[in-house]
Amino acid sequence: SYNHLECCKTFALNAHEKKRKITQLKHVLITGCDSGFGNLLARQLDRKGFQVTAACLTEKGAADLAAATSPRLNTLLLDVTDSASINKAVESVSRGVGERGLWGLVNNAGRSTPIGPTEWMKLEDFTEVLDVNLIGVIEVTLQFLPLLKKARGRVVNVASILGRLSLTGGGYCLSKWGVEAFSDSLRRDMQHFGIKVSIIEPGFFKTNITRTDLIDADLRRLWSRLPHDVKDSYGAAYFDESQSLSMGILCSSDLSKVTGCMEHALTARFPRTRYAAGWDAKLFWIPLSYLPSFIADYVVNVLLPAPKTDV
Repeated sequence: SYNHLECCKTFALNAHEKKRKITQLKHVLITGCDSGFGNLLARQLDRKGFQVTAACLTEKGAADLAAATSPRLNTLLLDVTDSASINKAVESVSRGVGERGLWGLVNNAGRSTPIGPTEWMKLEDFTEVLDVNLIGVIEVTLQFLPLLKKARGRVVNVASILGRLSLTGGGYCLSKWGVEAFSDSLRRDMQHFGIKVSIIEPGFFKTNITRTDLIDADLRRLWSRLPHDVKDSYGAAYFDESQSLSMGILCSSDLSKVTGCMEHALTARFPRTRYAAGWDAKLFWIPLSYLPSFIADYVVNVLLPAPKTDV
């Protein structure tokens, strides 16, 4: 009996050591690591022994993350809207992964503002968000596909429940619907090469994307430039209610609910196509997206303020 226990222990330790060595050979690139999901995932995978390359937009973000992780983790500066910056990142990662290729690409970088009523927007307000959340995802993925094909790796794209149900105007919902479509077509194209593609659909979480002070400040900017006749059609009360609309009740502070899904998509033998992250995504938003439009519209109208002249 004692010998049997010792054999079981030895087998478990050997299996753990083998898994650790395999993990150390797997390189993962994560975009948007200055804060939020990307930052937590980088630290999480670093602790598990992955070779992590964390792409940050700012030098401060890169320095802070490097100070909080092991020497194994590499940081680089990446602006996903700048082709030259992406090319430089590809060269750097290619040198690091060699012939093994890139095991995982997590397209996490994103922004939410400008966001608000469609009539308040100008074309550049849409493109500011689309350039990061959609075009950036597409270009980064295309540039890294050769390295991913070498490793028969994984692509993990961060969409949103707002990629299922549009709650407001601006480029955010458009970009996330686009990420869903791009990921579906990419998955079908790349399955022939052994690459698996997963979509993360978070609900509301406390990150820079949902910071109400940033959203409120941008709403004020949009409101201030509107013509008087448009302001009058909405009413001052509408603007005040839009600013006071708090996502505090909906937003979860437990970001690991999202990074846990990301890790599963990177490590599971059979990763899921879609991961709903957060109780609100699973139990409210995604089920609501399947209901008839008139029901979804009614629920959204109850949650959001209405103009003073609701026709």
